[in-house]
Amino acid sequence: MAGALANVVTLGNEKRRADRIWSVSRDLIVVVDSEGVFRSVSPSWTRILGHAPQHIVGRHFSDFTHPEDIENSRAALARALGDEELDNYENRFRAVDGTYHRIEWHTTQEEGLVYAYGRDVTERRQVEQALNDSEKQFRHLVQGVTDYAIYMIDLEGRVSSWNEGARRIKGYEPEEVIGKHFSRFYREEDRNNGEPTRALETARREGRFSAEGWRVRKNGDLFRASVVIDAIRDDEGRPIGFAKITRDITEREATQRELEAAREALFQSQKMEAIGQLTGGVAHDFNNLLMAVMSSLELLQKHLPPDQMSRRLLDNAIEGAKRGATLTQRMLAFARRQDLHLDRVDVAGLLAGMSDLVQRSIGPEWPITTNFPLKLPAVRVDANQLEMSLLNLIVNARDATPNGGPIVISADRRRIENGMGATLASGDYIRMVVEDKGSGMDAETLRRATEPFFTTKGVGKGTGLGLPMVHGMAKQLGGDFEIESKPGEGTKAILWLPIAEAEVSRPAPIENDAVQPPVPRLTVLVADDDALVLMNTTALLEDLGHEVVEAYSGGDALKKFRARNDIDLIITDQAMPNMTGTQLIKAIDEDRPGIPAIIASGYGEGVDLPGRRVERLGKPFDQARLARSIARVMDRSSA
Repeated sequence: MAGALANVVTLGNEKRRADRIWSVSRDLIVVVDSEGVFRSVSPSWTRILGHAPQHIVGRHFSDFTHPEDIENSRAALARALGDEELDNYENRFRAVDGTYHRIEWHTTQEEGLVYAYGRDVTERRQVEQALNDSEKQFRHLVQGVTDYAIYMIDLEGRVSSWNEGARRIKGYEPEEVIGKHFSRFYREEDRNNGEPTRALETARREGRFSAEGWRVRKNGDLFRASVVIDAIRDDEGRPIGFAKITRDITEREATQRELEAAREALFQSQKMEAIGQLTGGVAHDFNNLLMAVMSSLELLQKHLPPDQMSRRLLDNAIEGAKRGATLTQRMLAFARRQDLHLDRVDVAGLLAGMSDLVQRSIGPEWPITTNFPLKLPAVRVDANQLEMSLLNLIVNARDATPNGGPIVISADRRRIENGMGATLASGDYIRMVVEDKGSGMDAETLRRATEPFFTTKGVGKGTGLGLPMVHGMAKQLGGDFEIESKPGEGTKAILWLPIAEAEVSRPAPIENDAVQPPVPRLTVLVADDDALVLMNTTALLEDLGHEVVEAYSGGDALKKFRARNDIDLIITDQAMPNMTGTQLIKAIDEDRPGIPAIIASGYGEGVDLPGRRVERLGKPFDQARLARSIARVMDRSSA
């Protein structure tokens, strides 16, 4: 009796243990009869596939099996019922959300029932597929490379793989070279000197071998090669072979010469573009001075007594002023062809020295402000090239804000440690930023911004070489150039500069005096922020018999125009603070559309008003040119 009781207790314990396994198992446990109907399923079915056990029991397995797997699953069940234990049999079962899970089954059979447990291997199969896809993509990538010979070598030096680049460079088909020793690509004297063996030994010992030398193609031709051999090791660090990369660099020297020539052409082209921007500002400053001199001399000429000596001296003065006017029409040329002249340059001082000229070049609608620390270390650069680069970045900032806006130039000291920058060596740098609040750039434009000849400016407005020149200069100095920009958020052009340790051109023609056309007496509103120019323009007009109303700014002119209703003509400078000449005319047109207007400016662009006829009068001008401009604009007004 005692033995029977012990057996009962043991059986009870085993049953409770089996029940616990059945309840807590992470794998599927099922019982299927000979018809393929589920007789029992473990609770793990709900966790893995989402179905409640009561919705499974009594149903045929095909109700949940992928349609493509049903026939194979029937055959597998038949084998399992025939006392064949299935091991690692795999099919797909549908989850409650409609997706299919891959289940790997192990079975046993007893008394006409199949007992099976299955493990969800869906993620494992997905990882395996991803790895297979990755390996396939890598093989395609290596095979698709044609500029490099990429192939594997076993430990004895025999070629074990061959890509398209190797076939193109060396001339061998895969079947001609696989299994052959790689020393056949060396010259005979190099093989006799043991170079192939030394290359592999170096790669085996140090992990990599790299060198340049002569190699032999299949047809016997020699070519200059850059060679890298990397040792390939298994997970335990034992060498199992080598990866060899060969590049044909026969034409590298010629390419280098072409690159230097292209860089020189790039520099020259961008230099001329930058100088073109300077011309307007230089002409504006000198033209205002010459305007005062020439108009005063012209009026003085009318009041001098008929003394021969006085006339001769006055004529000499007028001729000298005219020559000065001719000089203002010339471009400032930098024709030097020389290497970079590096020196210690104070960035803040350099920018301060060129700020007035740059401001005149771009116009007052784009005020430039600077933000520099009190003590900023000097950089080692070519001052002329840095000036040109900064001017180019400022002009780009201006072009990005066609309606005007602030341009901020800042700089600070930065320390680059190892690993911080992908393109900068460790060390100390000055980081200069030229920032605008303009239209910004989209991702594609930003990606191509430093490509040579890529430009978003209109025809004739840019060469597409400005930013590449800046980038090349920064790289040549050991620095870098980068751009940060988003559409609608403006642009930051960033120069990284390493900290320093311890002309003849074509003159523009000057019009000769002509008979002044008769014009009735007019009331003329004259606006110019330069007092000398305003005073002398007034004197010329009054000498022609006109009444003049003077204004020292655009806002002042608009106020005086609105205070009177007898203004017949507007003569305005273009570059005035707060309100330009074109903005003044637009504002006046709102009160009195189409009033005759003349813009007198030394700037060569930015004075057009679409849909509005405006007379353009270049500075400096004499009384005859002024009278002809007045006659033309009044004739058009009366036509």
